[in-house]
Amino acid sequence: MNVVVTEYSDNWKREFSEESQKIKDIFGDELIDIHHIGSTSVPGLKAKPIIDMMPVVKDIEKVDRFNEQMERLGYECMGELGMEGRRYFRKGGDDRTHQVHVFQGDNKEHIIRHLAVRDYLRAHPDEANRYGNLKESLAKQFPKDIEAYMDGKDAFVKELERKALQGYNVGQG
Repeated sequence: MNVVVTEYSDNWKREFSEESQKIKDIFGDELIDIHHIGSTSVPGLKAKPIIDMMPVVKDIEKVDRFNEQMERLGYECMGELGMEGRRYFRKGGDDRTHQVHVFQGDNKEHIIRHLAVRDYLRAHPDEANRYGNLKESLAKQFPKDIEAYMDGKDAFVKELERKALQGYNVGQG
């Protein structure tokens, strides 16, 4: 996978809206909510142009029933992919366009972590700018090595999560 970080695009909000509607249509009554997460959800933040979505569902086991419909939308169904209690879908192969991280509503730890980081970056443009510059630098340094790119931002992301979770109120954002 090529590692490309671009300037923020206003199109990302629209792309989330369009794709999330398709997922709402598939998940139907099983869906509690769907959130735009990750770097493309933070206005002004440089990011890999991949839309991250987090559907929250009533019963994570029932999500497996939607695999065929998700495949028809172009998604690969990856199961938990190393994170217990999640269902992960990706679209676009090596030129990934969307990632879907599905959690059950009572999986507060993962849901809150994603929302806290997003909301923290939205509220702290200076931190978002530092993060975007780090990602841009790592993408230039490791354009063909996603693992090295991820490793390079790991310490920053862990510290970001720690700050974001400090005093985060469930229900905000």
